[in-house]
Amino acid sequence: MSDYQFVSYSVRDRVAYLEFRRPDVLNAFTNQMDAEIRGALLEFDLDDRAWVLIIHGQGKAFCAGADLKSYTAFNVETDEETRRTQELDALKRGDTFGSMHLRGTGGEGYLGRTVNYKPVIAAVHGYALGGAAHLAAECDLLVVAEDTQMAITETTRGMSGSRTWAKMKTFMPSKFATELLITGRRATGEELFRYGLANRLAGNGTHVAVAEELAQLVLAAPPLAVRDGVRVTRKQWVNLATDLDMQMQLTRLDLTEDFKEAGRAFAEKRRPNFAAR
Repeated sequence: MSDYQFVSYSVRDRVAYLEFRRPDVLNAFTNQMDAEIRGALLEFDLDDRAWVLIIHGQGKAFCAGADLKSYTAFNVETDEETRRTQELDALKRGDTFGSMHLRGTGGEGYLGRTVNYKPVIAAVHGYALGGAAHLAAECDLLVVAEDTQMAITETTRGMSGSRTWAKMKTFMPSKFATELLITGRRATGEELFRYGLANRLAGNGTHVAVAEELAQLVLAAPPLAVRDGVRVTRKQWVNLATDLDMQMQLTRLDLTEDFKEAGRAFAEKRRPNFAAR
C-alpha cells in the first residue's frame, strides 16, 4: 500500500475506500493531492482484494475544488511568456493538474481509461465544486447527502466547464445540466437526485453508510459482468469529453480579459465586472 499524505486508501471485505484528507481547507485539491488521487485510483484498479471503491471526503465537505493559491497557472497577473515558463516548470515537477487544467487534460479524466473497469461510488457531502464535481460526475454511482452543493465553478472563474458538463449530460440528460454549466450555480443534493445524476439521497452524515449499502448490491452481482457494464457506461462520455477538450484548448479562455477579471474579483472578494473580451 502506498504512503499518501493527503488521501488514504484501504480495503475491507472487497470494498475499497479512498478518503480525501485535507479537512482544514475543505479537502481542496493541490497538485500533490491530485497526483495522490490518481495513484490511489490506479492502486484500486490493480488491487485484487477490491471489487468496488467508495470515494469520500473527511470533515465538512467532499472537496471544495482546486486550491487556487497552490497553482501558478492561476496567477492572472503574470504575462504570457512567464506563465508558459511556469507551466513548463510545473510539468517538469509533475504538477499536471494545476498547469494543464486551463488547456485541457484529455477527455478520459480520472476514470475513462483503466485496466479492469471496476465500479466506483462517490459519497458526496458538503461542497463538491469544480474539479470535485468533475470527479464525482465520472463515478459510476453517486450518493449525495442533503447538504451537498455541487457546481461547475470553472464557468464563474472564466474557464470552460465543458468536460464536467459532458459527464453530467450523459447521466442527467436535461436542461438542468446546461443550467449548471452556463450559470455555475450550486445544485443541491435534492436537485441532483431529482434530475437523475445521483442514485441515492442520504441524510446528512449517512452518505458513506448509504454508499456501503449500494456497494453490497454491486458485490452481489458477478464481478466480471459488473465490470463490463462499467466499461460500456464510461465509454458514453469519453468521446464527447475528448472532443470538447480539444475545443477547449483552441478557445484559450485563460487569455481573455474576463478570465483575469474573474481571478482578481475572486482574490479581492468582490463582484466581477465582465466585458466579454
